[in-house]
Amino acid sequence: MALPKNIHIRFLLFSLAIAILIGVLSLVFPFLIHAKIWNIYFFLMIFSFLVGLLNGFLLKSFSENFFQIMVLAMILRFIGTLVFIGIAVWPSMENIILFIADFFIIFLCYLVFDIYTFLSNLRPISK
Repeated sequence: MALPKNIHIRFLLFSLAIAILIGVLSLVFPFLIHAKIWNIYFFLMIFSFLVGLLNGFLLKSFSENFFQIMVLAMILRFIGTLVFIGIAVWPSMENIILFIADFFIIFLCYLVFDIYTFLSNLRPISK
């Protein structure tokens, strides 16, 4: 079975796979999953989708500024995740290390998805 060409459908399928994986892990290994895992998941899903939309729009409009647009996307992800972690951890959350570990793992999954889609679309973008 081939993956669909539309990046939004791929993103939706990837997000669904991550949600199923979180659900299964929370049933099998509940001590590995933080209580606020769904907050982390939905934040990263929505934030990654919005940064991807912005990145795609900017690359279509200003393709000559490729490096600057990619750096902007990285900076937005970094600042957004720091703000989310700061707001979530601020009101004396229990088990902060597990929260940060779960956040980091899901963040890396979405980062790998972004890198994969970038590399798979590298040939059509090049001139």
